[in-house]
Amino acid sequence: MTLLLAAMAILAGGALAALPAARRPELASRVGALVALLGSLPAAAAALRVLLSGEAASLNLPWSVPGGAFALALDPLAAFFLLPIALLAPLCALYAGPYLRQEGRHRSLAPHWFFFNLLIAAMLLVVTAANAVLFLAGWELMTLCSYFLVAWDHRHPEVRQAAWLYLMAAHCGLMLLLVLFLLAGSYCGSLNFADFAPLSGLPATAAATLFLLAVGGFGVKAGLFPLHVWLPDAHPAAPSHVSALMSGVLVKTGIYGILRMATLLPPAPAWWGWLLALLGIGGALYGISLAALQRDIKRCLAYSTVENVGIVFLGQGVGMVAAGQGHPAIAALALAGGLLHLWNHALFKGLMFLGAGALFTATGTRDMDRMGGLLRRMPTTGALWLGGSLAIAALPPLNGLVGEWLIYLGLLQSGLTETGFATLAPLLLVGLLGLTGALALVTFTRLVGISLLGEPRSEAAGQAREAAPEMRAAMAVLLSGCLAVGLYPQGALRLLATPLAVLDAEAGAALAGPAGQLAGLGRWALLLWLALAAAALLLAALRRRCGRAAEPTWGCGFAFPAPRMSYTGEAYAELCQDHLLPKVLRPQVEGGRVQGLFPAPARLRQSSSDPTLERLLRPFSAWVAERCVKLRWLQQGRLHAYLLYIFITCAALLGWIVLAGHGGGSS
Repeated sequence: MTLLLAAMAILAGGALAALPAARRPELASRVGALVALLGSLPAAAAALRVLLSGEAASLNLPWSVPGGAFALALDPLAAFFLLPIALLAPLCALYAGPYLRQEGRHRSLAPHWFFFNLLIAAMLLVVTAANAVLFLAGWELMTLCSYFLVAWDHRHPEVRQAAWLYLMAAHCGLMLLLVLFLLAGSYCGSLNFADFAPLSGLPATAAATLFLLAVGGFGVKAGLFPLHVWLPDAHPAAPSHVSALMSGVLVKTGIYGILRMATLLPPAPAWWGWLLALLGIGGALYGISLAALQRDIKRCLAYSTVENVGIVFLGQGVGMVAAGQGHPAIAALALAGGLLHLWNHALFKGLMFLGAGALFTATGTRDMDRMGGLLRRMPTTGALWLGGSLAIAALPPLNGLVGEWLIYLGLLQSGLTETGFATLAPLLLVGLLGLTGALALVTFTRLVGISLLGEPRSEAAGQAREAAPEMRAAMAVLLSGCLAVGLYPQGALRLLATPLAVLDAEAGAALAGPAGQLAGLGRWALLLWLALAAAALLLAALRRRCGRAAEPTWGCGFAFPAPRMSYTGEAYAELCQDHLLPKVLRPQVEGGRVQGLFPAPARLRQSSSDPTLERLLRPFSAWVAERCVKLRWLQQGRLHAYLLYIFITCAALLGWIVLAGHGGGSS
């Protein structure tokens, strides 16, 4: 607990320390990055100590706020979420210095570093708070800091709109959380999590109400489908290192909230687990389908976050169902797979967003159709980004496959254990998860191939240069983590034993089976790496021996092929979008019609919007706004009218108190 308090103090104090350097951007960046490193190290040490020992630490100090207390608790579940925050944050800070260098030439960077380090401190507070008031204070601080970071480039209207949408969505979720904790506090007589033990004895209806409030309130921040609508706009708008931090760890605080509430409520009935599993697989398919249609590389990665969050919820939902049905081995596979995928996603999605930022810095665009030829001009950055793509597409021998493999095994064993029609649902989920993986392969071969390969399709892409050493170093560390988990997955799984026991004690005891199965997967991954290395050496030797000069390929009769003749992202995904995706998810196409013998020049425009936002939420919001306008007559602008409103409200409350008192006395 001393290490945790030291980390929070360093980050909060260091956030203020960056403000005096408002007129010296380079100094502000150095101070901010150093503070992030010094604050994250003790937090990582505290998290590792709790994960290895299983011993929880707590702190409870008085706080002069009604219902509040400065209560912190670092148990294995909190440590599990604390560790990726403490590991990813300093790497994003290291990356941010050169990434913001051009920006620092015409504006102060001190506010950015203030909000960045305060955001890290807020996330540490959220996952360790043990009082509802303190938790909500940390939650709101986390929201506001991330809002200002998303709105950093506020000169562009689309950035302001994305930040506003994020803030509105976050506060809609906050309202549900206020109701959640008020109800929980009324049941228990306290807002301290340590006093929430009576929640485990609630009747089914009350417990289900709290669970649904938690799914709604925390699901907004987690990007759980269909509450994800802020995420595809906010991630492209934010600076790339902020996108990496938000996608890698900030959305995971929503998953933490749902899992934490699940541990306080009665044992989950089967429909709770099925709800999470169905929302998870729906979000996975929805997210990766829209990711395959995006031209903006960061928007593509944002939809991929919706997909991966869905996979995590799929594992947790299947684990809940298996635990409730008395199958601890299956629950261990599914729960451990979901938790491990959460860690893996922090690694490879952080790498992918940092790589996208490096490409944006080099080319000045996020449009993959205006890139091309970057692997030759940015070989190190391109190779690191390619490695992250292999991981995120769940291809061996990197870490993306590890967590999904456990979920596959859990689903298959669940299907074999049940009888009759009960076997159909798990096996159907296996097929849907496999379809998600196939779409992920299409998405990331498209993303990497169109962005890195071929010839430059813009002047800026042709003049691109390698990213700064600090940016490449941060990416290399993350790729090393992906490789380490892929080669030694059982080591990462052993760290999950204590948090898994918090979620389900029997599943935690049954973790030895999955650990043994992952050991074989790691050995096969090592053999695959050795085979790939041997094949690369053999090809290099044959090339030197042949010594033939490179010759141009046949250009289909065109003597002077131009970059505009190469495949675009839309062409690559055309077969998928026209024959696999439902009509509601297909992109909107405008123009392109050619008429007459001597047609005039024509333009073709294709865009892919979010159907949930554009066809459901925006029309619903407009409908509500139209009806709220009719209530404007209440705003008279006169003091007498407002005094009358206050009098009527007070009279109604007094009448309600009197009636409630008489009812209690008669009973």
